[in-house]
Amino acid sequence: MMRTSVAKLARPALLSRTFATTARAMASGDTGAPPKTGGPGDAFQRRERASEDYAIRQREKEKLLELKKKLAEQQAHLQALSDHIDDITKNQGGEQN
Repeated sequence: MMRTSVAKLARPALLSRTFATTARAMASGDTGAPPKTGGPGDAFQRRERASEDYAIRQREKEKLLELKKKLAEQQAHLQALSDHIDDITKNQGGEQN
């Protein structure tokens, strides 16, 4: 009796292991095309990459324009300070002025 119950227990374990497979699962947004490894990919991936690159370039352009504006303001401020220093030193008189 013990012998037959052990044999019955061993059989389903062998059968289930032999036919076990894993299903291929795709994440949301996967198109089934090759991954982005520098290759061409499909049209959707190329379009998406181009749109992301364009958005990044636009943000960088805005930041650069903002920095140029700040630089111009700083240069104007330094020029005003330099003019003020010149005015003060001219009013003092002396041999060098």
